[in-house]
Amino acid sequence: MGFSILVSCNSVDTSKAPAENAVATTQSDTPEYFNLRPKLEKEYGYSHAVKMGDEIIISGAVSMNDSGIIIGAGNMELQMKNCYSDLQKILEHYGCSFDDVYAENIYTTNMADFIKVSGYRNSIYTKQFPTGTWLEVKGLALQGQLIEIDMEARKKK
Repeated sequence: MGFSILVSCNSVDTSKAPAENAVATTQSDTPEYFNLRPKLEKEYGYSHAVKMGDEIIISGAVSMNDSGIIIGAGNMELQMKNCYSDLQKILEHYGCSFDDVYAENIYTTNMADFIKVSGYRNSIYTKQFPTGTWLEVKGLALQGQLIEIDMEARKKK
């Protein structure tokens, strides 16, 4: 003889009218997208960043100009600096700085070269390094790209 016990985690009072149970959408629930290079981002099919509430998620930044031409071909340090320059523009658009970044992921086609220049990050993160992962990958979106950096930040209230 078997029996079942059904348990619910739903603590909503269903005796109230449906309108009272509805979750109100606030302005902070509405995604606020940002395109650093609108033409290129439309062509490739992505938005460079989105803010929802106080959370900001930034797609991978690579070293390129507004026409999609790689800047610093073969130069890991220059490409890394250009990535951080673009990331700073995006953070500033949302009223943030690198101090607000809590997660950062770095993808590189040559980890040994990245390690040699990674000390530059000390000038970016002057208070605390974010969590993150560094990965060596076979390739990035475009031939010649050596590094891509994505991040997440939380806007301080």
